[in-house]
Amino acid sequence: MPRPKHNPRPPRYDSAAALAHLSAADPKLGRLIQRAGPFTLRVASAQSPFEALLESIVYQQLHGKAAATIHRRLLESFLLPADASDHREAVENGAKHSLRVGSHPTPQQILDAPNQQLRAAGLSANKSLALRDLAAKTIDGTVPTLARIRRMSDQAIIDHLTQVRGIGVWTVHMMLIFRLGRPDVLPTSDYGVRKGFALTFGKLRPTDKVTPLDLPTPAEMEKRAKKWHPWCSVASWYLWRACDLAAGKLPPTA
Repeated sequence: MPRPKHNPRPPRYDSAAALAHLSAADPKLGRLIQRAGPFTLRVASAQSPFEALLESIVYQQLHGKAAATIHRRLLESFLLPADASDHREAVENGAKHSLRVGSHPTPQQILDAPNQQLRAAGLSANKSLALRDLAAKTIDGTVPTLARIRRMSDQAIIDHLTQVRGIGVWTVHMMLIFRLGRPDVLPTSDYGVRKGFALTFGKLRPTDKVTPLDLPTPAEMEKRAKKWHPWCSVASWYLWRACDLAAGKLPPTA
């Protein structure tokens, strides 16, 4: 389950109403909610879609610390030197697209960056291509601005963002839940959500070794989730918590 950064805040929807609805509509889920405790999901929607997706691409298939290092190196590679004389020398040497500390590269700066700069930060060739495609599709409007994306439906956002190389439905689902704070997202391809579903509604026990046959299909999850709408994001969050409970990472509250 992703951990949002960048000054996270509670989602703007009514989580108390969500918990009341889910507990009444699905008693088994209600018992999980009681065991797992308060709803503490936090979102970080201050990032633009471009910034959030850039970070998502960097983090794909990497451990958190390694990905964080590459992401930091990438951002730092666009920074101006702190010393004024170094700044002048950098400009004279062609660093015309550098940034002040605390800034983020723009799509055009990603497109203009030489391959050597991206590779030096630790990006693979595929991820470099994905970042350039993200930048190009941000410039042409395929990737919306933050102001525009906030007015779009969940499905419209999925349709737009999955056109970017390296961005699949799972990545967009995580963005909808943890960046935009959308209340009704069910990431049926997420392993943790599927395992939590099996632990809560299936025959999987915490001590069992998980096999593919233990995990539900998207159709099975969507069938049960009909009673969860319009709060599937909240239900999904508790399915992640079911995995934490099974692993002993979360002491039960009841």
